[in-house]
Amino acid sequence: MAALLALAAALAYGVADFLGGAVSRRSTALKALAWCVPVGLIVVLTAAVIVGGRFTWTSVAWGFGAGFAGGIGLITFYRALARGPMSVIAPVSALAAAVLPVGVGLLRGERLDATVLAGVLLCLVAIALVSMENNDAAPQRSASLADNGPLLAGVSGICFGIFFTLLKAAGDGGGLWPLVAARAGNLCVIGAALLIMVRSRTEDPGPPVKGRLLIGLAVLSGVLDASANALYFVAAQKGMLSLVAVLTSLYPAITVLLARITYSERLRVVQRLGLAVAAAGVALVTIG
Repeated sequence: MAALLALAAALAYGVADFLGGAVSRRSTALKALAWCVPVGLIVVLTAAVIVGGRFTWTSVAWGFGAGFAGGIGLITFYRALARGPMSVIAPVSALAAAVLPVGVGLLRGERLDATVLAGVLLCLVAIALVSMENNDAAPQRSASLADNGPLLAGVSGICFGIFFTLLKAAGDGGGLWPLVAARAGNLCVIGAALLIMVRSRTEDPGPPVKGRLLIGLAVLSGVLDASANALYFVAAQKGMLSLVAVLTSLYPAITVLLARITYSERLRVVQRLGLAVAAAGVALVTIG
């Protein structure tokens, strides 16, 4: 059950990231998130009220910490998507996001049987293969680190890894309230970033998110991202962090395929191999 929930989270994350990246390309990362995150907060708050559960300050604190890290990750990730090819940015971020929870899980004494362990290792290899960039087609290194797509992707991945780890630590005794706290943490970071941008006026504010299509994409991205958070949270409480985080981090496969279809971003042979390896890894995990 945990593996299926994690794969469903990966699917939702992949589509949400693609939609959010599309909005960011036509506006800015912060303005896209200014739509996505509040929508996500409404979704998880509604779900938390319906599901119920005991509200505990400890679980909420873990959730807020996860959301704070996740908020930083979202800003850097959406900015990276707006500056580089999705087929490169999403896998780099996912690889960084997967390694940290796996390490924490193993340090906590999690042990996977041989079949599942082989599947997890294949998934990590798959993420690495899909992340491989063609040096000839790679974007030029920016003079500003804040505009370096692959570097931003790596930073976002570390933040997402912290998010996955802390959300696991929030426990399952408080219903979905840790997710509400996590969204509140997201909102605090993004609100602060917007305030700094407005006051400093050192960055081009960019075009607003307007029009039914663009607003619709931003709202749908927020709904899917919040749904993915919920799926991961439930999966993490039912299964091992080292397994669930890796399966969830397969979301770039969805983003890459959607980018291939929509933007005609070419998949290199090694990236196609990575997708095949990912399928094999998922098969081993589900069999195990």
